[in-house]
Amino acid sequence: MRNNIPRTTLSLFSILAIFITGVSLADEQMAEIKAIPPMYSYIAVWNIPEEQWEAREDQAAAARKILDQAVDNGTIVSYGYDGNPLHDTFWLAMSKAGLESVRQQFEKIGITPVPAEEGAAVPPVSILISRYYNWKTIRCENAYVHVGIYKIKPDAPADAVDQLSKNFFGPVLEKMLSDGTIFEWETDTYDNPEDSPGTFLIAYLSEKSEDLEKARKAVQERLESHQPDGRPLLNSLIDMESITDIVVRSYAVYKK
Repeated sequence: MRNNIPRTTLSLFSILAIFITGVSLADEQMAEIKAIPPMYSYIAVWNIPEEQWEAREDQAAAARKILDQAVDNGTIVSYGYDGNPLHDTFWLAMSKAGLESVRQQFEKIGITPVPAEEGAAVPPVSILISRYYNWKTIRCENAYVHVGIYKIKPDAPADAVDQLSKNFFGPVLEKMLSDGTIFEWETDTYDNPEDSPGTFLIAYLSEKSEDLEKARKAVQERLESHQPDGRPLLNSLIDMESITDIVVRSYAVYKK
């Protein structure tokens, strides 16, 4: 069963039924995946009404300039948005200070979250952390973004996220990156565990819909066939009945 995803989680990439076919991926073809220094993601849904976008185009242009400059000077390594940076924006950095620097600049030009409707609460900003990720330098006008959202079982081992990243998702996604099927992948958790306890996410992006489908099929094949020798199986780590898959389109920039 697929659950409807809460709005706050959908904003992950605003971004943001898999059919099982494709070529078998042997373990010897897979790269060894290890934890690397943390990368942080800032995900914000501003909720500025679309009817205001034209009047606030100068503000949107300023936002684009802030993001491009931040990528060029290394403050962040990536950014993207769904159609217009006045609707939603994400940016990735190797430090929380990098995230905060861009947030402060957005605030100075008057871009902050607003309620979706009168009387509603201001949507929370999501900050994610990843220790398993990779990307290629690219500027893609209309990328295909797949986000998979999983719930870690309460009785799963403390290193469940590491096991999922190293043994299930990471190897096949790194292979897809290497052969050009996707241009970025990551596995994430919320930086603040209280934001969504037990939630584990994977994301990957491609330039073409057929490549995204190829990656989805390869991931699904891996999940169904891979049984790490002497290690827990997938269904002992995550709740298989609460998986949510999202596919959205996004402007996306990544720089090494």
